[in-house]
Amino acid sequence: MKTSKWALLLYTVIILFGVLAAVPNVLTTEQQATFGRFLPAKPVTLGLDLKGGSHLVLEVDSAALRKARMDVLLNDARGILRTAGERASAARLSGTTLTITLADEAALDKVLPEVRKLAAPTTSLGFGTGSSDIDVETSGTVITVALTEAGINERMSAAVEQSLEIIRRRVDQVGVAEPLIQRVGGDRILVQLPGLQDPTRLRQLLGSTAQMSFHMVDQTVDPNSVAPRGVMILPGANDPGKYAVEERVAISGDRLADAKAGFDQRTNEPIVSFSFDSTGARQFAEITQANVGKPFAIVLDGKVLTAPVIREPIIGGQGQISGNFNPQEATVLSALLRSGALPAPLTIIEERTVGPNLGSDSIRMGLYTGFAGLLAVVIMMQVLYGSWGLIANLGLVLHTILTIGLLGLLGSTLTLPGIAGIILGIGMAVDANILINARIREETAAGAGAMKALDVGFNKAYATIVDGNMTTMVGMILLFMFGSGPVRGFAITMIIGLAISMFTSITFVRLLMREVVIRSKMKKIDIHSMFGAVPSIPTFSFMRGRYIAIAMSAFISTSSVILFFTPGLNYGIDFVGGIQVEATSKTPIDLAVVREKMESLNLGEVALQEFGQGTSVLVRVQRQPGGEEAQSAALQQVRDGVAAVIADANFERTEVVGPTVSTELARSGFLAVALGMLAILIYIWWRFEWHFAVGAIATLILDITKMIGFFSLMQIDFNLTAIAAVLTLIGYSVNDKVVVYDRMRENMRKYKSMPFSDLIDLSINQVVMRCIFTSVAVAVSLLPMAIWGGDTVKPFAWPMLFGVVVATTSSIYIGGPILLFLSRWWKDRDATRAPGSATTPATEA
Repeated sequence: MKTSKWALLLYTVIILFGVLAAVPNVLTTEQQATFGRFLPAKPVTLGLDLKGGSHLVLEVDSAALRKARMDVLLNDARGILRTAGERASAARLSGTTLTITLADEAALDKVLPEVRKLAAPTTSLGFGTGSSDIDVETSGTVITVALTEAGINERMSAAVEQSLEIIRRRVDQVGVAEPLIQRVGGDRILVQLPGLQDPTRLRQLLGSTAQMSFHMVDQTVDPNSVAPRGVMILPGANDPGKYAVEERVAISGDRLADAKAGFDQRTNEPIVSFSFDSTGARQFAEITQANVGKPFAIVLDGKVLTAPVIREPIIGGQGQISGNFNPQEATVLSALLRSGALPAPLTIIEERTVGPNLGSDSIRMGLYTGFAGLLAVVIMMQVLYGSWGLIANLGLVLHTILTIGLLGLLGSTLTLPGIAGIILGIGMAVDANILINARIREETAAGAGAMKALDVGFNKAYATIVDGNMTTMVGMILLFMFGSGPVRGFAITMIIGLAISMFTSITFVRLLMREVVIRSKMKKIDIHSMFGAVPSIPTFSFMRGRYIAIAMSAFISTSSVILFFTPGLNYGIDFVGGIQVEATSKTPIDLAVVREKMESLNLGEVALQEFGQGTSVLVRVQRQPGGEEAQSAALQQVRDGVAAVIADANFERTEVVGPTVSTELARSGFLAVALGMLAILIYIWWRFEWHFAVGAIATLILDITKMIGFFSLMQIDFNLTAIAAVLTLIGYSVNDKVVVYDRMRENMRKYKSMPFSDLIDLSINQVVMRCIFTSVAVAVSLLPMAIWGGDTVKPFAWPMLFGVVVATTSSIYIGGPILLFLSRWWKDRDATRAPGSATTPATEA
């Protein structure tokens, strides 16, 4: 099949554009300043774990939190007084104490029980009920209400937890990928953002409470005079004017359903469009109907964003905020409104630049081992396919370049899970080249000439490559849509890698091979290894040993489930938090020496992060089993260990840190994985048959349980790096199963009368060498990382090596027997139903 000139031109443009997009990643800072404006993309932003970035510590305003609670109590108390027929002004705030002065004992008897009902119980760690969050006392006819220490602590804890999720949503919505957000101590939050972010924008994003409300403007009050009761004078957010607005909230910001940044079609000015939920839309319609011609103030954090005049009733529950915005401010404001209001203001008390949290020493070793792994793959392809392996390697190099270029074009942030996605993408590209060469070999062995073997081999491989990659891609799309943080980062690199893999394998490699055949005037394509023809392995009956294989798989998976509960996963800092110590020195600190000392303490996962010019180091150690005594002992060990290798170490601070993986983040991750597997099930069902889909998912679940069991047995730190390994296994395992199933589907069309067990054996024997070659290629890329990469990448490399072995053996020994069982069960079910349905009418007759 000849490729048209237009297609060649398109391929050339895509390749040149992709290469140009990747060029900024190899330029120096000076070269980027000179040539950057002529290139289509910026360098790929490296994440916190690889490059570092901005470090901010925020503190929850406890005074504002107390005031908010006291304001609620004041309003509730005045409501009680009105219901009891007393003056609402009898309730007054004095600092952090609410005082209610009543006229007589009769009024006290009516009001006091209702005031006591305002108390909310605090959570008790033991059995029984907790204490109250307020203390209610009486003196004569005066009631005093004050917050208790337990109530303040619980409200502070809840505010910090809520703030963590809101900050995470805000940061994600303005495009800052994969931040580190962690609780520090009782009232502080640590936020680390990758790259050099705009400090002003960050302060606006993180420091704003985003408490939005809608109020009517009182036109009878002069905004430059003293405000009467029920009216407040507020400044404009984008103008120097003042506004007299009613204290009564017409519509609460809680009723907002969505907010989006955009442009006014008439003036082309940046605006923020918003919409209410059903209740808010009804309230908005009622207010605009009753107040046509009157100004309506939109208030955010005590400032009036805009106060438009209501021209006509607004029934649809939608509106817009306009003002002196620039596009960036509109984007931040819409993100603030979508993510919701913070329960209390946050104050930025510390701001500085930090190094990578994997440690520069680990990253350096990771790069060396990564290049060594890639080189091992290149050598392997050269050995397996001789001169044809050179074309496959050119395709792999182009695949890597285009992946990096597209990541830069999209402005993605690359972290360790993202690199895991790139590694798997390269594995998929290797697999595609192995499939192509295997198919061409088959066609040549069947007597086809050079051009026919090339075209038929590519066409047959094409269907398998598309099915394998698309099966993985639909799962990755679901991971991207519903996941967050590292799950989403892994998904985007996988989606890009899969798409580029299909392009490089089906177009670039095919064009090069075709050009070689034409220019060399080949009559026959002989794809041999560097050592000559590849010997064919003897056929083997895999189905004959299916009961032993299934029994062994079931035993290992069952044992893995038991290991998951006892001893369980060794959760790292990302999941359980721990302690952190900051040490400074007058001279640069050698992270490799500090890491070696910390790892010798056997305290579990250790993370090192350098500050400034390398004279400060932040040591994080995972939470130890046991109570506070165990944490204190571990802390002392860390301090002693640091002092032993840094003679002039000065310990700046010691803090307890919470997990970086919040409950919400974990929930969204599990949901994304579940939906991804469901999407894979549906796709395989659609492309193959239902029993192929069920068999693939059943085998995949067995593979995942075995990897979880491996983590539990070896007690490898289970952190975000480990999550990347599990996700990588899912992608690799699914692709492996689909390749085997695709050959079975092809043989089912070719050998319609062959017994299904024999057909499965035939199909597996035909693809077993491909499975082995692909697995070896992925394994050799991971082996240098596993041996020399150090403890920071160990949670990824060793489990992935184990996972490759598991996925390959399950594709050969487990997927087929499960498929055979499901097929026979379905046939037996149909055979059982058929006689019954035929004889039932006769019996009734």
